[in-house]
Amino acid sequence: MPQIARDSLLSLEAYAKGRDEFRRKVIEHKKLRTVPLGANLTLLFEDELTVRYQVQEMLRIERIFEDEGIRNELEVYNPLVPGGANWKATMLIEYPEVEERRRMLAKLKGAEDRVWVQVEGCARVYAIADEDLERENEEKTSAVHFLRFELSDEMRKALKYGVGLAMGVDHPEYRVVLDPVPSAIRMSLVGDLA
Repeated sequence: MPQIARDSLLSLEAYAKGRDEFRRKVIEHKKLRTVPLGANLTLLFEDELTVRYQVQEMLRIERIFEDEGIRNELEVYNPLVPGGANWKATMLIEYPEVEERRRMLAKLKGAEDRVWVQVEGCARVYAIADEDLERENEEKTSAVHFLRFELSDEMRKALKYGVGLAMGVDHPEYRVVLDPVPSAIRMSLVGDLA
């Protein structure tokens, strides 16, 4: 699995100097990796750049500069970098009103396991959710989940060849299909595949 190496990170001082420009670059990059699935669920597909930005921001916010702290942050975030045969995404369930959010998070228990991607001509691939820790309890699901989609060799080859890609959710309380995924986003995601 690709990893962000300790020695590739900027010092707090160097990051502070280049942060505005780096942040603009990442915001533009994320536009090609963000997939709204309906009005209330968004997938942000992670890659080395998005994870590197998150690590640098955490180091800055927490004022972490010692090796042990930096290693700890890398241990937390490196698993979000896709490995060449998969996609990894942060899933956000978003309802602006507090009461509606509370009610919907209760109704959407298990939604993280019902998110799928589908390469044209292949079966759906459902997300493997929250491998780091359980993000759901008896009453509700979390508003944030971490997903992994494992793609076969056949799927990766087909995507590189140019076939279509669809995504969706088939939870009883939230059903949506995006078919096709916009070309620019599809191309960005294909770049993650070995």
